[in-house]
Amino acid sequence: MDTRKMQQIFLDTDFVHRSGTPEELQVANYLKEQCEALGVPARLEAFPVAMAEIETARVEADGREIPCKGVFCCGSGEVEGELYYMPAQDPVSIAGAKDKIVLLDAGGVGFFPYHDLMEAGAKGILFQYGNPYYPIRDIDERDLRAAVVGEERKVLCAMLHTSDAVELVRSRARTVKITVQQREYEGESHNVVAELPGKNGKFITLSAHYDTTALSHGAYDNMSGCVGLLGVLDALRDKELNYGLRLVFCGSEERGLLGSKAFVRDHEELLPEIALNVNLDMIGSVMGKFIACVSAEEKLVHYLSYVGAELGFPVSARIGVYSSDSTPFADHGVPALSFARIAPGGVAPIHCRYDLLDLLSMDQLAADIAFITEFTRRMAMSAVCPVSRDIPEKVKTELDEYLFRKRKS
Repeated sequence: MDTRKMQQIFLDTDFVHRSGTPEELQVANYLKEQCEALGVPARLEAFPVAMAEIETARVEADGREIPCKGVFCCGSGEVEGELYYMPAQDPVSIAGAKDKIVLLDAGGVGFFPYHDLMEAGAKGILFQYGNPYYPIRDIDERDLRAAVVGEERKVLCAMLHTSDAVELVRSRARTVKITVQQREYEGESHNVVAELPGKNGKFITLSAHYDTTALSHGAYDNMSGCVGLLGVLDALRDKELNYGLRLVFCGSEERGLLGSKAFVRDHEELLPEIALNVNLDMIGSVMGKFIACVSAEEKLVHYLSYVGAELGFPVSARIGVYSSDSTPFADHGVPALSFARIAPGGVAPIHCRYDLLDLLSMDQLAADIAFITEFTRRMAMSAVCPVSRDIPEKVKTELDEYLFRKRKS
């Protein structure tokens, strides 16, 4: 795939395509068409996602209205209480949340902190997003995830811009009222699946998510990974492979890896056939270090370093769990790794309006894809995939922590 074609894909998908929206489905169909243009049949697989339409969202502090966005799926109603700024989530800080509207130093909350806040008696939560030094005061739109709430009660939540959050703390605002009215419903997202057959009937599954957050056009995070999958497909579609390739363009990753979770849930019978998962999430940035996060045996870390040295392509590989679509595969016993080119701070911002094509170098993207393709080719041509299906205990512990089954020690 040449750089002109790659650039056209970014231009064709240069708009917000958030989970569960018609725009996300538009991009899903577009990726399906791109696979079929390469001569590889593809299909859409639907899965349910929680959706909401915010009708009213208002935050008032001491009678003064503060610009905000309501948090999707947090319920509807009105709540008022004393403002409690909570910069940390330790037991002492959480103990002060009783009957308070809690302002967090974050744009979201995890399972255990949320449950701790509910047990402490918090009445509502304010999140904050943005950079006070950016010229545009965007406020992100996020959801209160079902995986975070679990069996706990819901409380009303709203998102503020960081500038306003700072001013609330500076002015020592006392009483805050949150009002949210929304229509919650079950929507639909999609995975796009394409396959190249192999001789032994087993597969290497390659994944990349295509959805964006509410403000982002998602060039770097993560149309770059989707272009990477298409590049691998283009390079290997005419090769005789021992292991087949199954490509999964995942929807709704930005809302908690929902697409990859749906894939492993709905295709549990296929998991024994998957020798390895190779996930791409953010590659091709103008600056940055190419990494591989390996949720598999340590030998694969060394192998990646050897291949990188052989090909003259620097790879920083480590054992661990990456916050992307490799995680559900590893959690179901499939050896997995994620490739990414991580840009230095501020060079390639994500989850905001600045995630655009300008963050990327088509030449660097082509080089990243060439390395990923060669690694994939070696795995797919191997007589027996050299990666063991044993997931190390260290990785299992990290999976338990990431997926809220265990508190971080």
